[in-house]
Amino acid sequence: MAAAQKNTEKSLVIVESPAKAKTIQKYLGDGFEVMASNGHIRDLPKSKFGIDIDNDFKVDYTDMKGKEEVIKKLKSKAKSVGKVYLATDPDREGEAISWHLAQVLDLNLNENNRIEFTEITKTGVKNGMSNPHKINIDLVNAQQARRVLDRIVGYKLSPFLWRKIRRGLSAGRVQSVAVRLVVEREKEIKAFTAQEYWSIDAKMTAPGSRKIFPSSLSKIDGKKAVISDKTQADDILKSLENAEYKAVNVKRGQTKKNPAPPFITSTLQQEASRRMGFQAARTMRTAQQLYEGVDVKGIGTIGLITYMRTDSLRISAEAQSAALNYIKNNFGDNYLPEKPRFYKSKNNAQDAHEAIRPSTPDLTPEKVKASLSSDQYKVYKLIWERFIASQMASAVHDTMSVDIQANNYIFKASGYAVKFDGYTALYEEAKDDKEENAKMLPNINEGDIISLKEINGNQHFTQPPARYTEATLIKALEENGIGRPSTYAPTISTITARFYVERDGKQLKSTVLGETVNELMTDHFDAIVDTGFTSNMENDLDFVEKGEKNWVTTVRDFYKAFEKTLEKADKDLEGKRYKVPTEETGEMCELCGAPMIIRTGRFGKFIGCSNFPECQNTKKIIEATKGVCPLCNGVVAVKKSNKSKRKFFGCVNYPQCTFATPYTPVEDICPKCNSTMFKKGGKAGKLLCLKPDCGYERDNK
Repeated sequence: MAAAQKNTEKSLVIVESPAKAKTIQKYLGDGFEVMASNGHIRDLPKSKFGIDIDNDFKVDYTDMKGKEEVIKKLKSKAKSVGKVYLATDPDREGEAISWHLAQVLDLNLNENNRIEFTEITKTGVKNGMSNPHKINIDLVNAQQARRVLDRIVGYKLSPFLWRKIRRGLSAGRVQSVAVRLVVEREKEIKAFTAQEYWSIDAKMTAPGSRKIFPSSLSKIDGKKAVISDKTQADDILKSLENAEYKAVNVKRGQTKKNPAPPFITSTLQQEASRRMGFQAARTMRTAQQLYEGVDVKGIGTIGLITYMRTDSLRISAEAQSAALNYIKNNFGDNYLPEKPRFYKSKNNAQDAHEAIRPSTPDLTPEKVKASLSSDQYKVYKLIWERFIASQMASAVHDTMSVDIQANNYIFKASGYAVKFDGYTALYEEAKDDKEENAKMLPNINEGDIISLKEINGNQHFTQPPARYTEATLIKALEENGIGRPSTYAPTISTITARFYVERDGKQLKSTVLGETVNELMTDHFDAIVDTGFTSNMENDLDFVEKGEKNWVTTVRDFYKAFEKTLEKADKDLEGKRYKVPTEETGEMCELCGAPMIIRTGRFGKFIGCSNFPECQNTKKIIEATKGVCPLCNGVVAVKKSNKSKRKFFGCVNYPQCTFATPYTPVEDICPKCNSTMFKKGGKAGKLLCLKPDCGYERDNK
């Protein structure tokens, strides 16, 4: 076959994804051809360790299976053009992909052939093409060190887990710490003993006002009110009979509430989880699409956001100016801050990129809504509103707090009114814990006699710590310095896929398998699951990235200690195994009479006979609801689609009965035909009867 004729006037630009290639091609024009590598093209081999420990951890990289055709096309095209540019994502992973491409395509590593696009817009592409540079070998080495460390832990530790627990298990540096956090939280919850306490709560009115406001007992004889039981509460209520309530201390003030900074990777994942229930992987997948480019009606293909893997709060002067102009034109001068806002990144932030922001602030969510999928619109709206709000004026609240004395007791009441809504006119950050909105109190002056309308003693119990959600686990990982922006989503996906952690609604809880693996790890590999050790390792990788530390030395120091720990664990556990506790179901096997237990396989949990392998009886786990099938009167159960894993509700008698619906069964019964009602939408949605030929529906009140 004849070699392709070289066209020295044409250049090849290699990116990671076809979507990104399509967007960039539009801006570069005819003198360039943009092709995609479809991610990594080389990696450690799957069939062997691939690291020569005795030869400075030399890595045996091999072309990835399934990438043969991609590599062949890239090689052919690279030989036929005058210049090759590597434009993979602007982070460690992207730098490593560029380095591997340079190796495979035999490019000169000393050439300025690396370009970066922090936003896929006309300006972003122009800036990237105007500033080519050499591949940053320090960035490459930081990624290489992480990959080698993870291979050492996974390749050496996983077989140990197979021998001591069961086959098919795996361990990893970051994932093992994440599992430990979830397991330890579950232990705290199980060990928690609720303590009873009481509050004295009153409803009152002020002179000349009919407005009822709440207050609570705050102090007794000048000390904090602590009421441990009903007897104490009743004694207080009795001593307050016929008491006079008098305002003795009134404080009025004004507070400013500042906007949250623009998103970084972790806060975007947290907010999407809180507001929309998105898993981190779903958020990042959608953000990647917005970054790589969307075909917007009337504009064409454009990247709508800046690069979404970042821990920097920095924004460009151009973007800030655009945001301030938008605020001025759409909200007015009084919504502009006294001076432009700047946010400081954390000390360990790499600060290679800007915060996550709309690449073109003038493109409001409503302008592009028709061109976006539902997920794309939700994530873009979140990013756009957060960014614009971050540049707006503070909200101003008028505040008021009142101490009300009755005998030797002090009741406290407080509230606020919004004087100026500021940035909250557009956006407010969601909270992990629901907060009640305090309303402004009526006008009260010191010395006013307050009228008591109602007073009660209320029993409470202290609550255990809440289970982690994706949002709070990502926050904990970030606060402990565990992982980096690119690792949060895959870490959570990994620990759930391996059934060490399972989802219960939005909550994450450890499984018995996860608890057993964590027990072995904390008993014998404490450094691997220690938050401080793992955080220090992340810092070491940052030093490698900055060129301040040698990657081989970093890996060698880790390996020396790890090898000794592994040898000691092997010796200490010789002939011993950790047993995963069985989860009883209360059922007996209809084939052999042995107890049926919960087992975990490749595809998740199922019910199996405890007499396995002699008896191989298995059943699916059915998560029943109180709903009754409108077609055959069978039980309606929670199900998941095999492909998308999305939850729906269906009859347990499938395939004989094919009833299935996305709507949630409720306890309400149809007044027309006595069938189960199903809820469509949220609180403002509807209740529907799904029985054929009925058609009854009403608002969900």
